[in-house]
Amino acid sequence: MPEPWQMDMTALSAALRARRLTAVALLDACLARIGRLDGGLNSFVALDAAGARDAARASDARLDAGAPRSALEGVPISVKDNILVAGQRATWGSRALADFVPDQDELPVARLRAAGAVLLGKTNVPELTLEGYTCNDLFGVTRNPWDRRLTPGGSSGGAAAGVAARLVPAAIGTDGGGSIRRPACHTGLVGFKPSAGRIARIDGFPAILTDFETIGTLTRSVADAMLLDAAMAGPDARDRRSLAAAAAPWPAAARRILYVPQFGSGPVDPAVAAATEAAAGWLAAAGHVIERGEVFFDLDDAARIWHVISRAGVAWLAGRDGGRLGALAGGAVRAMAADGVGLTGADYIDVLERVAALRRRMAELFARFDLVLTPTAAALPWPAEQPYPTEIAGRPAGPRDHAVFTGWVNIAGLPAISLPVGLSPDGLPIGVQLVAGFGSDADLLAFAATFAAAHPAPALPDLEPTP
Repeated sequence: MPEPWQMDMTALSAALRARRLTAVALLDACLARIGRLDGGLNSFVALDAAGARDAARASDARLDAGAPRSALEGVPISVKDNILVAGQRATWGSRALADFVPDQDELPVARLRAAGAVLLGKTNVPELTLEGYTCNDLFGVTRNPWDRRLTPGGSSGGAAAGVAARLVPAAIGTDGGGSIRRPACHTGLVGFKPSAGRIARIDGFPAILTDFETIGTLTRSVADAMLLDAAMAGPDARDRRSLAAAAAPWPAAARRILYVPQFGSGPVDPAVAAATEAAAGWLAAAGHVIERGEVFFDLDDAARIWHVISRAGVAWLAGRDGGRLGALAGGAVRAMAADGVGLTGADYIDVLERVAALRRRMAELFARFDLVLTPTAAALPWPAEQPYPTEIAGRPAGPRDHAVFTGWVNIAGLPAISLPVGLSPDGLPIGVQLVAGFGSDADLLAFAATFAAAHPAPALPDLEPTP
């Protein structure tokens, strides 16, 4: 049998159920690897070794009795530091929350715990999870296992770095504007963002990005994403957004795919463009109907929505509890809060109307197409301490130019997945994004699995070769 760190979650689950591996031995292997390798990455910001060991022992007892709770029984999973785990510190990357320890699991975490997953620890984020790289004043910068000089992206950068370095088999994170998909792209992983409401959420931090942010997964395979999604998905009457019905299953037919290689005049790295073009070519050769198109929404409108929702949310949060968070926040968050203070209620209602209009437009689009194909990120990973790449494809780039392909998905509440498709000439991973209509999560995952079977992911960085 391979070493545990060489196996994905699906293989580990099979080994645990066959009793070729114990949950305690698997946990020990993860903890040992974290101890050896995470010092150069800064993926984890907290470990709960004692709690994880108790959970692993309980998993072994159930596995020995032939009564696993699910396919996740005994499998270690990391949790992003803006998702609440009972008894584990949740800082949201902010000094203002440095000592906050919740006494209750957020609902998706409770579901994972009930499924027998072993919750190993928390992973690093930018403050309030609002930037596209991973660094904060509490824990510092997180680095990409493919090249430690570079960023894994953000805001789920710690989660992505840990899975890519094979410190842990899988991670859950959040995606408010691409915060799972782009880090997955930058680290050679599968990053799945579900439809708004597919995974009900209660007992968590305030939803400063409304329903744009969802919990999702960072894994080494689509099969692993399916396992985690199955454990977390489902409605809860306390989250009314989760009560929306799933879309009807796709009919058995070739898929209708809108391929958009570039949004407006925004720059795209040549290696990214070539990899996405190759993916479109493969889909066409496989018999799917590919239509090349232009950006199908107003980019300025989307930028306005993001500016108002995010800045208003930060300003509201910074003003709570006597302004403690605002006083202790880093410079980027203080600047966002200052912008938000100048917004009006009319500004907020205006962008809510723009959101509703965009969602109607997307419903019309996905009546014509099953999928949209784009690059996941316009840029390759950039220096780890730098908030964004200042140049893409030889052209000057602004703070969100690298992220242009993902944010509209969150505004629209749609499911999307980033799939690894190859490496750049410099050996850096590249991903493509597939987006489906609202509620078509299961069909999207099934299609992604078919695509991934024909496009094996590039081998993850071999940080510790076996003898």
